[in-house]
Amino acid sequence: MLRYHTVPVTGFQQNASLLWCDQTQEGVIVDPGGDLPRLKAEVARLGIRLVALWLTHAHIDHAGGTGTLARELGLPIIGPHPGDQFWIDGLPQQSQMFGFPPAEAFTPTRWLADGDVLQLGQSTVTVRHTPGHTPGHVVFHAAEIQRCFVGDVLFAGSIGRTDFPGGDHDTLIDSITQRLWPMGNETVFIPGHGPESSFGVERRQNPYVRGT
Repeated sequence: MLRYHTVPVTGFQQNASLLWCDQTQEGVIVDPGGDLPRLKAEVARLGIRLVALWLTHAHIDHAGGTGTLARELGLPIIGPHPGDQFWIDGLPQQSQMFGFPPAEAFTPTRWLADGDVLQLGQSTVTVRHTPGHTPGHVVFHAAEIQRCFVGDVLFAGSIGRTDFPGGDHDTLIDSITQRLWPMGNETVFIPGHGPESSFGVERRQNPYVRGT
């Protein structure tokens, strides 16, 4: 079965997530945005054998540590969707703009598309393309544990910003209602920032998507 552990990183308190199969101890880091020594220490503490880095999107707080970590540990970079190529190209500028350490350039080993299925140990995780916050944003749905790692699409009580280049509010709402809600009200989501919630709670209480 899959297990996960969330580690807030960077000054943006971005929820990097360690996700692993407890039968094989094979694991990934979802959105290694920074604070790499801390992430590596948590991986060691939990006895995880990292096999890849997975990206929901390429904003600096989610992807800033990816190139360095992939190089240091010899790991493939999986995701996001090709729509975020321009954000990857701009990571050095993003790091300067937001006061991050210089971001090491990288090219994803594998781009992701809607409906892709990723193997992790003896479990599988489904990819959904969820543009709106960024054009190439994806989420990772671990149906066997009713969890979804949603990056910056949806938060407890809020939704992702759409005022960055390539963002679009209507597209984001469509991604939430057409890609996330069908996963079921009981599905708990791990957002890029802040506490977990469930899709059912957000459908009832989130002012941005209530009643959708």
